[in-house]
Amino acid sequence: MSNGTHIEYRTAESVSPHHPDKLCDQISDAILDACLEQDPNSRVAIESMGGHGIVTITGELTTTANINIREIAQRVTDYKYGVQVNVVHQSPEIAAGVDTGGAGDQGIMIGYACDETPELLPMEVVLSRRLNQYIYKQYRFDGKTQVTLKNGQIETVVASFQNVEHDDLENNVRAWLGEQQYAPMMDEVKIFVNPAGDWVQGGFEADTGLTGRKLAVDNYGPRIAVGGGAFSGKDASKVDRSAAYMARRVAVDYLRERKAKEVFVRLAYAIGVAEPLEKTVIIDGAHEEISDKYDLTPRGIIATLDLKRPIYEPTARYGHFGEGFDWDK
Repeated sequence: MSNGTHIEYRTAESVSPHHPDKLCDQISDAILDACLEQDPNSRVAIESMGGHGIVTITGELTTTANINIREIAQRVTDYKYGVQVNVVHQSPEIAAGVDTGGAGDQGIMIGYACDETPELLPMEVVLSRRLNQYIYKQYRFDGKTQVTLKNGQIETVVASFQNVEHDDLENNVRAWLGEQQYAPMMDEVKIFVNPAGDWVQGGFEADTGLTGRKLAVDNYGPRIAVGGGAFSGKDASKVDRSAAYMARRVAVDYLRERKAKEVFVRLAYAIGVAEPLEKTVIIDGAHEEISDKYDLTPRGIIATLDLKRPIYEPTARYGHFGEGFDWDK
């Protein structure tokens, strides 16, 4: 029987840039950047899959850029793997809708900001990510971290990293816990390091990876709903990327202007249609329509955030929000 005591758990994970899914994200965005560097009007929708000696790259690419897709993929993966490429031009039906300024697809995009951390992200997301970055700086291998909060205090930490012995990894976790200033800790924090045992086989040798499979990591963690599709490998005419970035910018603006605790933004689009079908902002639970001062058409978003630049590979490493990108500011 409940004694009326309120208990709230919040958990989030982060994966290192050498995780197989994140390697695929970086390959796809590195290809996008290479195209945009030569041709800012490139249309790119690239998917990568890697595993067990082979990286396969497929998708649609319409550009005047002259790039070496195989070389880009090998550079991102330290020249360890063979690369297969099967890339075609963008569908003419999709191109026709985008050429007139319409959205590149239908979808719902979520923007979010909160006052829990300086990054304006959920506390558990930032903690898991910062721990991952702390460990990765020393051991640049495949790895995962996870942090659980109980009523706002760090209760449990999980860290699994390739080629790191148990004691070294635990010492790193404890050192980071002693340095972090984000959240208080329970009297006894439960720590699990390499809980299935130390491991040396990681990355594409241990598992397959795929572009866009880490959606919760790329967005705001499991506490916040995911709206549209994956980001990596897509140019800004795809609103599931560009409108998600704009939704974050709007959420940050409203959070600061209204001195709010939490802001959600919802944008919805139809393929080939420029104006959003929905543009809702929810400020501490109160619903409004987003101000008309924001141009939320694909062309308006691209101009506002200057999204035709080769800026995307860094977004594919640790998440697309809270890392100081222009849409975070």
